[in-house]
Amino acid sequence: MVAHTGHGMKTEVDVLVVGAGPTGLTLALQAHDHGARIRVVERRPEAFRPSRALILHPRTLEVLRPLGVIDALLELADTAPTAALHLGSRVVEVGLADLALPDTAFPHLSLVRQTDVERVLTQALTDRGVAVERGTELVTTRDDKHSARAVLRSQKERTEEIRCPFVAGCDGPASTVRACAGIGWHGRPYAEEVVLADLDLSGNSGGSGAQLSAGRQGLLFLFPLGEQATWRLLATRASHGGSGLGFGQPGPVVPWAELQRLLSDAGLDVRIERLAWSARVPLQCSLATRFRQGRLFLAGDAAHNYSPATGQGMNAGIQDAVNLGWKLGFAANCSGQSTGRRDAEVLLDSYDRERRPAAHRRLVLTHTAFWAEASTGRIPSWLRAGAAARAAPAVPVLLNRRRLVAEGIRLISQLRVSYRRSPLSVEGTPHLRGAPRPGDRLPDATVSVGGPPQRLHGLLARPGVYLLLQRDADPPPDAVLGPHVTVLRLTNSPGRGLVAVRPDGHVGFRCGSADAAGLSGWLSLICAVQRS
Repeated sequence: MVAHTGHGMKTEVDVLVVGAGPTGLTLALQAHDHGARIRVVERRPEAFRPSRALILHPRTLEVLRPLGVIDALLELADTAPTAALHLGSRVVEVGLADLALPDTAFPHLSLVRQTDVERVLTQALTDRGVAVERGTELVTTRDDKHSARAVLRSQKERTEEIRCPFVAGCDGPASTVRACAGIGWHGRPYAEEVVLADLDLSGNSGGSGAQLSAGRQGLLFLFPLGEQATWRLLATRASHGGSGLGFGQPGPVVPWAELQRLLSDAGLDVRIERLAWSARVPLQCSLATRFRQGRLFLAGDAAHNYSPATGQGMNAGIQDAVNLGWKLGFAANCSGQSTGRRDAEVLLDSYDRERRPAAHRRLVLTHTAFWAEASTGRIPSWLRAGAAARAAPAVPVLLNRRRLVAEGIRLISQLRVSYRRSPLSVEGTPHLRGAPRPGDRLPDATVSVGGPPQRLHGLLARPGVYLLLQRDADPPPDAVLGPHVTVLRLTNSPGRGLVAVRPDGHVGFRCGSADAAGLSGWLSLICAVQRS
């Protein structure tokens, strides 16, 4: 855990986080709040870059809530977004404020710029005394079995070698951590690319909310979230190729005339008055062959790359980070004894076993959605240009089927993700009936803990593990409760059972009556048990 600099100075760190996008910043916060000492390095000298992600899903807001950043994020977000769908000659208005999701505190999509998310998360780290070291690049890293080694280079070309328990690669599609770990990267480029631009418009844009047009050549979005102008344009088109840049990175500028043609072809009666910025972005769909190599871990775009369909990139990375962060925090404080080291290995292995299958399913979802919305093949082009326009009268009817819409949002936002096959998902004895199964997300609900009714997720909106006791359950022995474990008794829930909730909001253990040995074993498994 000792880092040596050129001046002989020593610093201590448990987790080196490489990359200060939403994934890296969230991981740093989650690991810090669960006991780890953190260092965050970012090769880019400046924080700002044009946002490619513009949506936070309900599940992402849930997992960020215990980190104390939700109020600041929601102040910057549009939590009651509207959209106008242009389907041929018809325009269908859509509201996305209340999506009939009673089991979450965030039953809406939130439009917010990635750069605003990064600013809020960076400030939260600063408040905890953790500074993002910009202009500091990871040159190389390796796993030494009992620790990781990394060589860093600052803007002034000064290098240092550090040794620490864990390195988390949150450094994007061209990840240095992934290359140094020798982890494979399977996937392929898309024949389509994304066109991005910030622009001011005149004419009838169709309203102040987001605009979506489906045409033969692809989809076109206008969001009122431009960073250098009023509107952010995002369009999918056949790739021009030859940009020479990495996937997901903004490439050559797009001429004014071409952008105007995209808007006109989309049927929008608008004219570009000012073009502030534009770029072509090549795309790929890829998945790392594993998310862990010894002491080296991958998260976010370093582990998986998606099309922009359904807005998964930033959300998936943040959810990776929340899953991995608490495990690194607990594991960093769990390796002093041989039993602790064994438990830490199970805990650390669970990250790949939980998040990689979820990433693979998300890859299938986004690939299918992107085929429908962007492919220039005959069938998807016909569906967008012909069938969609003819089906436009039915769209309001479908959108009014609130349960149907809600199920779609559950799928897209990962509210349905479960880790039932994880080694951390343990069923105690006897079984507890009627409660979420181990591995499932804990839904929000109205509960009592001895006073007025409250929402359950609000009670769990702090870092750590929560033990939820039914009204008549025996209390767990104090000897097994570590510093990050909180006990709550739900007085409105009859019975003698117990549900243990992980820091990422998933159920880890449940039993129908006092199972002190089972609970102690599970807390030991996740390195949360009190150790002498």
